[in-house]
Amino acid sequence: MKKTRFTALAVAAAAALALTACSSGSLSGGDKSGAPAGGGDLTPVTVGLLKIAPSAAVQMGIDDGIFKKHGLDVKVQLGQGGAALLPAVSSQSIQFAVGNPLSVLVAASQGLDMNIIAGYSSIEVPEDKAPSGVVVKKSSGIASWKDLAGKTVAVNALNTQGDLTTMASVEAEGGDPKAVKFTEIAFPDQLAQLEEDHIDAAWVPEPFLSAALAQEGMTFLGDPMRTIPNLYTMVTFTSGAYADAHPEVVKAFRDAISESTKAAMDDTAHYDDAIVAFTGMPADVVKGIHLEHLTGQLDRSVIENLSTMAQKYNFVAKAPDLDKVIVD
Repeated sequence: MKKTRFTALAVAAAAALALTACSSGSLSGGDKSGAPAGGGDLTPVTVGLLKIAPSAAVQMGIDDGIFKKHGLDVKVQLGQGGAALLPAVSSQSIQFAVGNPLSVLVAASQGLDMNIIAGYSSIEVPEDKAPSGVVVKKSSGIASWKDLAGKTVAVNALNTQGDLTTMASVEAEGGDPKAVKFTEIAFPDQLAQLEEDHIDAAWVPEPFLSAALAQEGMTFLGDPMRTIPNLYTMVTFTSGAYADAHPEVVKAFRDAISESTKAAMDDTAHYDDAIVAFTGMPADVVKGIHLEHLTGQLDRSVIENLSTMAQKYNFVAKAPDLDKVIVD
């Protein structure tokens, strides 16, 4: 009964979220000028967010007055996918965004002038609290990463951190990463495809991960993100042009992000409430899922390792200049 109830709640959460992190899409809502009316001496800025659980810490920081304390009047503009945030930031129709670092590195390698200014969320959590990972059937015979060679693995979007780190995990165990077949399936649809044997494995985040593992016959293969210690699932970024023109605003935003993420980690009950309000996920689901570690601190070595891995597996044609991409 408990498993059935949790699965139903997770499905409801999936419907509420329409989770599309790392996929393509367009921004929706809000003033496209990126210049909302400010209050008093506050500097108006717009931040692009995905409607997923970790993003709620930004809204929490806004609601709690953290950004105002740093002199910012922040407006949130929701994106339908991580790829949509990049051109909006590049054109300065929005000033900041929170999204996955691989997309930023790929954009930078293709000539977009992007700056990573802070961390945001990472997998720096205990292994048994993984916020995402690969699920397989117990009857599949897949017991290790190298067993995925020749198998079909679902990811929500191709050429993102899910398939990149899965390839690295397979090779680390002596398997052939090029033999893994990746297919693009939306997160809410992956479990059904796995149950019907249309795919051999599914890479999913929460709440889909817990929902899958609540089903009889499913097991957790592992979290491929751990091929890079403390890998960021999301970072905070802006355009190089905006950072050059407004260094004081960038510093204020970085400081506010750091304070907001710390506040979320220090008061998890308040953070849970913010997730419920921001995403529409049921409170019972939020309390039962595993979440990323939030931090505004940026470890350059993590981004360097991600860039090296992306080049090794041809996710980027050439490595971006990290001295230009990373702003301390």
